[in-house]
Amino acid sequence: MKFLPSQALDGMPSTLRTELLSEFDKMMRNYRESRWEPSELDAAKFSEVVYSIAKGYIEQNYPVSAYKPANFPEACRQLEKSSKSSAPHSLRILIPRLLPGLYDVRNNRGVGHVGGDVKPNRMNATLVVEMSRWVLAELVRVFHGVTIEQAQIVVDGLVERMVPLIWELPKGRIRILNPKLSLRERMLVVLYSCYPEPKLEAELVSNVEASNASAFRRDVIRPAHKDALIDYEEQERVIRLSPMGIREVENNIDLQV
Repeated sequence: MKFLPSQALDGMPSTLRTELLSEFDKMMRNYRESRWEPSELDAAKFSEVVYSIAKGYIEQNYPVSAYKPANFPEACRQLEKSSKSSAPHSLRILIPRLLPGLYDVRNNRGVGHVGGDVKPNRMNATLVVEMSRWVLAELVRVFHGVTIEQAQIVVDGLVERMVPLIWELPKGRIRILNPKLSLRERMLVVLYSCYPEPKLEAELVSNVEASNASAFRRDVIRPAHKDALIDYEEQERVIRLSPMGIREVENNIDLQV
């Protein structure tokens, strides 16, 4: 059975959970579409939600909705001084120390201001996105309403590898934004973007825009399986990326647009 992130965060109030996942989703979508400045601005809103959740957990008194304290860095430092020793270390120490960094990038690296010393760019966006992904995965670990094993599956999905090269369209459609990639490279990139989830063969054929499913199976899927880049369950027509396939993508394919 597959568990959604919302199910794994059942331990927090539904209003804060909705805000958290909404801000995270907007940030990821902006990043994938190379809208660097919005992705960083959304990270600040995400940080406010996370702060509200951490403070509510520590004090056992959650706010109705997320808010930003007047002095955000100092408010985060105060969480470290909490006498609630039963609160997880990550909520009292690790996360409160990360959150001001998201704001610092926003305020001092040319994000949200005109004429900053560094313009909004991919480097800044990547920093805040990776920090936010780690924070959300840690919240799943703390707040999961499922077993540890099930929560780990959700965490693996939450920190899935982001691929700016993949353009997500309505109704589950995707496009690969480098027409020069071979069908084999396209297949590996698509599987990389959804790892650790597998893909059905028919869906993968559509994703890579292969013109002939039989030829794609013969010339791309089976050779990649033989090379241990993927695992192909031929009877079920299910394809999964292998650890070797992950290394192949990360070492030899440019995932940026």
